[in-house]
Amino acid sequence: MMLSNALTIAGTGMNAQSIRLNTTASNLANAETVSSSIDQTYRARKPYFQVEQKAWADRDFRAVDVDADIGNGVKVAAIVEKDAPIDIRYEPTHPMADEEGYVYYPNVNVVEEMADMISAQRSFQVNVEVFNTAKTLVQKTLTLGR
Repeated sequence: MMLSNALTIAGTGMNAQSIRLNTTASNLANAETVSSSIDQTYRARKPYFQVEQKAWADRDFRAVDVDADIGNGVKVAAIVEKDAPIDIRYEPTHPMADEEGYVYYPNVNVVEEMADMISAQRSFQVNVEVFNTAKTLVQKTLTLGR
């Protein structure tokens, strides 16, 4: 693997974890929002990641391509809504209650979201360390001829 590949992979990893942090923050911000309709209720969202494969033009077919299965980093394939059920509560005195007295709360699990946020922060931090290490190696390689 070339050092530039390490920079690319770490950079795409930081971008993916940044999107993960943003969706988690959005989920936490909407955790206690209420609605009078199940269709208008906020649903938790999660990003799904996918390996970003090398383009065919970037592969070396003259020799064994040892990096063929590594890929070029990660990309966000989709941001999907969680299929966990909406929290329906009977609160007839609530101002947002529907005509039957039900209030609809999002399917956001705050504890799960906080754990996901910590995991995303650590993953982002690891990618920053990989990026900085690769950058240092590139800089030291450039100074070998001096």
